[in-house]
Amino acid sequence: MKKALLILVATILTTITTFGQTFEGKVVYENAYKSKMQNVTDEQFTAMMGATQEYFIKNGDYKSLANGTLFQSQHYVNKENKLYTKMSNSDAFLWNDGATNSDEVIKSELNKDVIEILGYKCDELVLTCKSGVQKYYFNSKFTVDPKLFVNHKFGNWYDFVSKSNSLPLKSIIENAQFSMESTATNITEMKLDNSFFTLPANSKTMKSPY
Repeated sequence: MKKALLILVATILTTITTFGQTFEGKVVYENAYKSKMQNVTDEQFTAMMGATQEYFIKNGDYKSLANGTLFQSQHYVNKENKLYTKMSNSDAFLWNDGATNSDEVIKSELNKDVIEILGYKCDELVLTCKSGVQKYYFNSKFTVDPKLFVNHKFGNWYDFVSKSNSLPLKSIIENAQFSMESTATNITEMKLDNSFFTLPANSKTMKSPY
């Protein structure tokens, strides 16, 4: 189950107003989970992973904070191409190499003007993957420079941003263990200091076993 939960963490990133440049600021998402595992209920998934996620991004760095009892935070440090995940059951931040990806995108499909989120018309990108189906909804107003994430294969992130050039305003992730729906409820443009994305002082780190 731990492996499935860590994959889930990667995929909920695994989430705005901008003026012709890469967005810098915060997006708040509400998350809903449906368990496909007999020993884990929907409510347990929500409690562990968090119903609310705050996602901050600046250039090639991002940081996620969640109100889960298990999943607490994730940092992506671009210059290291590493994702650092903090779970409540570990004193250390578990890191994954951004260049690795246990999943694979088999095909992709782009559909125009599928849904409106926070007043913005969103296109839909459907990624059919080895692990299942991932759907992302985005508006080109919320720009991301895909060149900053060219080495970020983990969680299929580069597969998404290379085709959308944008942040997701909604995502639906479906695999054998769970389905998850994450929807933006608030978007705030703000200036963030580079130090905001670094790990806390004296943090312990170790390579993730998953």
